[in-house]
Amino acid sequence: MTSGRAGSPTDRPEARGLPPRVLVLTAAVATTALVAVVVGLTLPVRLPADDPLGGPARFGLAVAVLAVAQLARLRFRAAAGMVSITWGEAALVVCLYLAPPGWLPAATLVGVGLAWTGLSVFGERQPVLEVVRIAASLTAATALAVVVTTALGQPLLATAPTPPAAAAVVAGAVTYLLVTAWLGGVTLSLRHGIPLGRPLLAALHGKLNMFVGNVVVGLVVVALVEIDPRWLLLLPPPLWLLQQTYRHRLRADRERRTWRAFAEATAALNQLDERGVATAAVSGALTLFDAELVDVEVIRGDGRWRRYRGDAGGQVVDRETTPPADTEPDPHEIVRPLTVSGTQVGRLRIRFPHAAPPSGRERDAVAAYSDAVAAALHDAATHRELRLVTARSSYEAVHDPVTGLVNRAAMLGRGDEALRQLAHNHPVALLLLDIDQFKEVNDTLGHAAGDQLLRLTASRLTALARPGDLLARLGGDEFALLLTSVPVVDDRAAPMAYALRQAREIAERLAVPTEVAGVRMSVEVSVGVVVAGAGTADLTELLRRADIAMYQAKEGGGSVATYDSSRDAASTDQLALLAELREALKTDDQLVLALQPAVDLATGAPTGVEALIRWRHPRRGWLGPADFIRPVENSEQLGAFTRYVVDKALGVAAGWARQGLTVPISVNLSARSLLDPRLPGEIAEALRRHQVPAHRLVLEITETVVMSELEVIDQVLTALRSMGVQLAVDDFGTGFSSLTFLTRVPVDELKVDRSFVIRMADSPEAAAIVRTTVGLAHELGLRVVAEGVETAAQRAALAELGCTAAQGYHFFKPMPADKIGAVLGSLLDEARPNVFPLRADGAS
Repeated sequence: MTSGRAGSPTDRPEARGLPPRVLVLTAAVATTALVAVVVGLTLPVRLPADDPLGGPARFGLAVAVLAVAQLARLRFRAAAGMVSITWGEAALVVCLYLAPPGWLPAATLVGVGLAWTGLSVFGERQPVLEVVRIAASLTAATALAVVVTTALGQPLLATAPTPPAAAAVVAGAVTYLLVTAWLGGVTLSLRHGIPLGRPLLAALHGKLNMFVGNVVVGLVVVALVEIDPRWLLLLPPPLWLLQQTYRHRLRADRERRTWRAFAEATAALNQLDERGVATAAVSGALTLFDAELVDVEVIRGDGRWRRYRGDAGGQVVDRETTPPADTEPDPHEIVRPLTVSGTQVGRLRIRFPHAAPPSGRERDAVAAYSDAVAAALHDAATHRELRLVTARSSYEAVHDPVTGLVNRAAMLGRGDEALRQLAHNHPVALLLLDIDQFKEVNDTLGHAAGDQLLRLTASRLTALARPGDLLARLGGDEFALLLTSVPVVDDRAAPMAYALRQAREIAERLAVPTEVAGVRMSVEVSVGVVVAGAGTADLTELLRRADIAMYQAKEGGGSVATYDSSRDAASTDQLALLAELREALKTDDQLVLALQPAVDLATGAPTGVEALIRWRHPRRGWLGPADFIRPVENSEQLGAFTRYVVDKALGVAAGWARQGLTVPISVNLSARSLLDPRLPGEIAEALRRHQVPAHRLVLEITETVVMSELEVIDQVLTALRSMGVQLAVDDFGTGFSSLTFLTRVPVDELKVDRSFVIRMADSPEAAAIVRTTVGLAHELGLRVVAEGVETAAQRAALAELGCTAAQGYHFFKPMPADKIGAVLGSLLDEARPNVFPLRADGAS
């Protein structure tokens, strides 16, 4: 058995030579064969004493038998190549009887060489290297078979076969079978870059049916020669019948496997997209027809062509191509148009090995296969159109047809999803825009001009939106922009300032004159702005608030307005929050304090602790003051809330006293709380109940509160001051302050706002405000505390300016009440003996 050559008119050994790896293998096998021939011919030979034939005759008969065995062959295609099945095993058994074993490699080389040279000259035009490769492979296989046979028993030379000799001959025949199959499979694998298993299994499967018969025929011939050579005259008819039986069984087996492969290949075409169908079609054709090249060319809906190509290696590649030309196909190719109901959807081209052009049966199979491919491609194209229609319908369901922006329904769904993906306290801003005098544009210039104006506005808004923002047209002339990239900083006012900057920039950019329907105009808008934590309200509520702010902008005559909850009596979220706060004030585990120390910049000792309230909401999670303080300040629950926070803070201070710590605690006081004349009495009662000296309580009030000239506020502040409670001005420098309040209401401490501290290094103006504040505090004998210190450089700069103390993340983050005591004790221990006891009035 041997493997034949495979190639194509443009890619065959004559044109380009064998691949280098095949040449190396051929050279190695040829060298092995020549060595076997030389060694075999040098071995001693013992012919029978009464031999009637003689050595030359025996050698000639062996050459003839081996040549005839190659000529009487069956061929089939496997893995882009032709596999030849011969009577090689029968010839080997006969030659072991006719000639000495050492002569058989030489006889094989001569006989096979003559046979394949004749086939090449009068039939297939095999190249010389291919003939050399086949002859060398069979010679090497014969040499190994002879070695195995002689190693297991005495040769048959001119003797009747005995059972041990027959067993040795069978072992040699098996060796011959395996070696020829392996060499043929390796050659095809190296030539076409395919796995070795495919051609090897194909060759063995095709030969197994013939192998047993070959060995039996060889042993029968030897037995007949021993009995009477004339009996050989009866062999040609049985051998011819046996050859036809082999051919029939091989053909039946091939057809059975072909139809099984056809069913599998057509089943694999059930794909939903063009690429899947075309790739499966190429792979199926390569396997089904053992082709060396397959092209599936597909016509796209826009008239373009795309070609999917695969070779015997199994790899499928695709690329755009030009429409195929109508040329005569090569005899070794089958080209079929892929049509469905008279409509061409592509073309199938299958190229067969040059040594094995397609048969009539294969042409019929290709025709059936191409119809299946065409139907599958047509179904894939139909499915693609359905997907496009579905996608278009889905797109139109969530997008505005005029501007292409998402519509209200999509805005609500996607907006809520975006809010859920953010942290609960992460600030977001919603801008609601309404085009002023849009109705006049429609009435005077027509709806086409109105649509043009809407598209222009959408285009400008899209250019201004940042990654992560969500822009939508809600309907009419309303647009909404959800800002999710709002900076997260400690400054509570920063998110609103950011949103206002964005709103004003949008208003200014939209107002740039443009031409609509031949009329030059400016697009003026009213913008409502609302800022909230991502987890505090859904998008429906944010839109409602922004709508209120937008109408406030229209009523106020300005282009931008922010949401004012005091003007929103119908705020369902605010009402719900206040109801939940009422319940929280009745428990002891929802409203908790987060405490942040302030430290002396000179000694490191704690100068005070600010109590910051946090709400551990059972449903909304952790809420900061910005999430609920404003509604509380505008509700009747402010008094109860203030008493609750002061009571919590004094409870913590009482615990410090029991530990020997005399550090003041600060509580922020709402502006409206100072309008309650009962406040001083309530605080005095709380101080008495917790047994905390008044000077250890610091009430922080805003600069705008101190600026107020209401008589009740002066009375409340004076009463608190007379009790010994210390007063601090929070966020100093951010309001419209006057120095007169420092003479009207005595205070103990100024707190420099963090916005100035953070910008000290980059802003000369901010640095000047800090320097002036520190100098003013020193002149008036007040403590000054810098808020929001985040770096060592800021701390050093403040110390150089003479700032008394500072607080911020550079020192400590806000911490739970059960941890602050240990921190304060540690700070005091580290600062001794530089720390002096606090005087009764709280000054150090």
